[in-house]
Amino acid sequence: MTGTAPAHWLFGDQLGPHFLTPGAGGPGRDAPVVMIESRAVFRRHRFHRAKAHLVLSAMRHRAAELDGRVRYMRAETYREGLREAVGDAPVTVHHPTSYAAARLVRALPGVRVLPARGFLLPHEDFRVWADGHGGGRLRQEDFYHWVRRALDLLMDGDTPAGGHWNHDHANREPPPRKTATLGAPAPYRPREDDIDAEVRADLDRWEREEGIRFVGRDGPRLFPASRREALAALRRFTEHRLAGFGPHEDAMLAADPVMSHSLLSSSLNLGLLDPAECVTAAEDAWRAGRAPVNSAEGFVRQIAGWREYVWQLYWYFGDDYRHRNALRHDAPLPDWFRELDADAVTARCLATVLAQVRDTGWTHHIPRLMVLGGFALQRGWDPRELTDWFHRGFVDGYDWVMVPNVTGMSQYADGGRMTTKPYTSGGAYIHRMSDLCAGCAYRPTDRTGDRACPYTTGYWSFAHRHRALLAGNQRTVRAVQGLDRLGDLDDVLATDRRWDEAPP
Repeated sequence: MTGTAPAHWLFGDQLGPHFLTPGAGGPGRDAPVVMIESRAVFRRHRFHRAKAHLVLSAMRHRAAELDGRVRYMRAETYREGLREAVGDAPVTVHHPTSYAAARLVRALPGVRVLPARGFLLPHEDFRVWADGHGGGRLRQEDFYHWVRRALDLLMDGDTPAGGHWNHDHANREPPPRKTATLGAPAPYRPREDDIDAEVRADLDRWEREEGIRFVGRDGPRLFPASRREALAALRRFTEHRLAGFGPHEDAMLAADPVMSHSLLSSSLNLGLLDPAECVTAAEDAWRAGRAPVNSAEGFVRQIAGWREYVWQLYWYFGDDYRHRNALRHDAPLPDWFRELDADAVTARCLATVLAQVRDTGWTHHIPRLMVLGGFALQRGWDPRELTDWFHRGFVDGYDWVMVPNVTGMSQYADGGRMTTKPYTSGGAYIHRMSDLCAGCAYRPTDRTGDRACPYTTGYWSFAHRHRALLAGNQRTVRAVQGLDRLGDLDDVLATDRRWDEAPP
């Protein structure tokens, strides 16, 4: 490549303009750009077809925007693509988002790694904060208060907007009864173009000729693949959907999987949107009177309080964190779960959520945590396998996203370093927070017999298996007290064992 400035390498999750902005160690204004499609990534791991489509479409859309400035390589590996693009010439790259990619770029001669972009805080700032809190049991709520103050985000002087840091009391309502949908304005949906058609043809050819295999269904594309589309999605959410987001953000409806959620996670994680512009847009909507404070705070918490927290913990905890297995769970994921075989599942909640993932590569945070993750925790599935499944199967899934979210939050495999208790529940929680129990073959209140709910039996089985751990935690001791009151525990455990060999 020619040009006075070193070429700058863009990974497929560094696609927004902020990854090419000069200053603070960024690439030169006229730096040529290298982008590399690596088929080995898809050959080594089985991704959701819709995710593969979205990532490749987004990369190719960005390359089309950059036009003559970019050299776009389609190669077997990143090493081969970079060698063909620049030879031995120097290259810059912003800090990648995974340990594997970071090791790669640091091992390549002539590659200079620049500070990370696409997040709110430098790693060094978080490390100072975390070390100051002992570095052991770090709590998201403490971090959230600190980052709000540090960024003057949703603050009125020294006071949090609305007088409270946390508006969960207004944001955890069950779904409206006797209605199939929330009735929220429709989310932004993109239109496919010639680039999407090219991507789909390539994926078909890879499957047909190269033995590359995917899971799930592809098409039509539901999430933004360009900066223009991502900005349109952000405007649609903040102007029309944010106002209704807060109250039911933890609720689930079978016929309305999207509800009032923003659907911006894939755009953020592709780098098409910067988190700062998203939280600013939400705060502006509240200050302009277009959204109540609880909805604005709920959305800001998701990005500044949770997404940022997960990103920082991924690097702070280190690469060995992914191997944590404090509960010693080692059961393999069953084939029906790996294959997203929703039709094999009788339990309506699990079948519905698996179908959502199969069809779209997405479902919101509560189905992920309480339906998918909760069932896996009850069954004692291997947390490393589950982390990989979430990473490959969701359009917004990346290593940095899923290692803390699954290892720590969902599966409690870190023994409580990230959260204060294991997150799992019986059928009563799902019944209260959704309409998914209606018409199900199982009853959330039944723990024995043919209609026993697998989440209810699983909850008591989990509590029995880990009673010593739960008894020593003030947030879970009541589960052990409830266990001791069960007169039919042996029958409950026997009922629960049926799900070890067959889908529920």
